[in-house]
Amino acid sequence: MREELMEILEELRPEVDFEMETQLIDDGVLDSFDMVSLIGEINDAFDVEISFDDIEPENFNSVDAMLQLITKLQEE
Repeated sequence: MREELMEILEELRPEVDFEMETQLIDDGVLDSFDMVSLIGEINDAFDVEISFDDIEPENFNSVDAMLQLITKLQEE
């Protein structure tokens, strides 16, 4: 699952090293346009339904946080 998410992120922003960057929202790495694209890709790839209520720094400030959110939504 991590590899799939990293592929999505790298396609979205190839110039960013998502393994090193941990403050994706807080530091402006992902902007509003990126977030809309990212949510669509994640929803399709992992068969989940991320809503705009889920877009909080604690959910999108690292790859690990995104994976935790995806896993939680898959379990629901």
